[in-house]
Amino acid sequence: MQGQLSGQQVLVLPEGSSRVFGRDAQRTNIAVAYAVANAVKSTLGPRGMDKMMVSDLGDIVITNDGATILKEMNVEHPAAKMMVEIAKTQDEEVGDGTTSAVVLAGELLHKALDLLDQDIHASTIINGYKNAADKAITILGEASEKVALKDEKLLQEIASISMGSKTVTAGNTKELLAALVVKAIRQIAEEKDGKTYIDKDYIKLEKKQGGEVDLTTLISGVLIDKEIVHPSMPKKLENAKIALVDTALEIEKTETDARINITSPEQMTAFLEQEEKMLKDMVEKVAKSGCTALFCQKGIDDVAQHYLAKKGILAARRVKKSDMEKLSRATGGRVVTTLEDLSSKDLGHAGLVEERKIAGEQMVFVEKCKEPKSVTLLVRGGSQHVVDEAERAIVDAIGAVTSAVEEGKYVTGGGSIEINLAMRLRKYAIEVGGREQLAIQAFAEALEIIPRVLAESCGMDAIDTLVELRAKHEKGHKGLGINIYEAKLADMRGLNVIEPMKVKKQAIQSASEVTEMILRIDDIIAARGRPSSPQGGMGGGGEFD
Repeated sequence: MQGQLSGQQVLVLPEGSSRVFGRDAQRTNIAVAYAVANAVKSTLGPRGMDKMMVSDLGDIVITNDGATILKEMNVEHPAAKMMVEIAKTQDEEVGDGTTSAVVLAGELLHKALDLLDQDIHASTIINGYKNAADKAITILGEASEKVALKDEKLLQEIASISMGSKTVTAGNTKELLAALVVKAIRQIAEEKDGKTYIDKDYIKLEKKQGGEVDLTTLISGVLIDKEIVHPSMPKKLENAKIALVDTALEIEKTETDARINITSPEQMTAFLEQEEKMLKDMVEKVAKSGCTALFCQKGIDDVAQHYLAKKGILAARRVKKSDMEKLSRATGGRVVTTLEDLSSKDLGHAGLVEERKIAGEQMVFVEKCKEPKSVTLLVRGGSQHVVDEAERAIVDAIGAVTSAVEEGKYVTGGGSIEINLAMRLRKYAIEVGGREQLAIQAFAEALEIIPRVLAESCGMDAIDTLVELRAKHEKGHKGLGINIYEAKLADMRGLNVIEPMKVKKQAIQSASEVTEMILRIDDIIAARGRPSSPQGGMGGGGEFD
């Protein structure tokens, strides 16, 4: 039977499909993932370089934010998409450390390829990496120090370090933005059951081109990108009582088609007067509640605007639902869905409601709120590219500070914690023994990619730096890392170069998991018509773009 089949070609896949399997499949996936990691490697750290991303439409993005770069790259290969997922997960979970996670994953795969070439089975490598990741997270916990919401200075240092790589945060700008971020988080944080909870969605970022990044301000309330609806309304109110309504101050159209026959001018007048009376009654209900400022999620009729202005009530219409929620948290008001339900108990309070012109556009500031649980950062910058990069820097800082407060722990940066982890993992590998120890040693070496890249980015010799760091750490200098700005080794704790433990923990977990997933793949089957390699086929296990 075997002899009969040996000379026959058996077609299982549709015509035009291609397949790569075994070691070729592993090599292909590792090569692609490593290429993605190399694309963002040079952006790591305060001296990291920027990337210019140009879309098909000619839109330009200039950034060194790992998550943004990978999102804009629009990769096709499945292994590359898995690397992009790491950055996405890291960004969503902790808000920072995206580049570190991707670079670490790339290095873990690179080291795994060396082990595969030594005929060490993928399962052995995966088990070794799992053990190493678990041990590394345990060591992280032991090496960490505590931080809480009250430690304002420490949190500002964490925010400052997370923004360090962004070009827009040069000079004193970094310290200014860090202070604003920490102040914003302290305002919206909530204590429950002895734990601190922070919902980052309640920090609104409003971008406006014009001026310098230093003009970025924190508003203890909400900034609404709308203008006051009527010129006769007050432009500024102090100690405002705010009504939030999710209903239109307009005459509703009937659901079914209706026709009214008017046979005389008197009937027409009566009809219009009735419409006006209905709108006037709506305004009376608003005024009766005692409100002086009205924010409406839907439309406000011109007649209603006129009567609101006569009552001295400031109003804005078509306010976004998300902004209404933020207004509710900031002012203490309740969003009502019918005017009949509106009463003085539903009103929010703000020390100041004012319309101002920012970058040529009218905006309504609702500020000086008492204990606001939603705040706004108005981000400024000389050009749209600068404003966008400043926003990315602030988002990173918010993520880092939130992670530090929620986990309650931080570790030293500058590559010091990675050297410490690598040193401890090498000792652990000897205890484990067997072939798995080779995988654990490879994991330890992969962790050192972070200090290696940091050293290269500031012009230091990477090998000499790593050797010196290892030697000093062996002697007990556990906080020693790379001072990027002076291109020398220094005590990171003394320089206040600190990072949230949660960011490091998530990076190790994400990198380890995607590495294990890619190493398990030993077969790639591409359907007909799918672009699989530069040559148009997958037959030889060639590398993907």
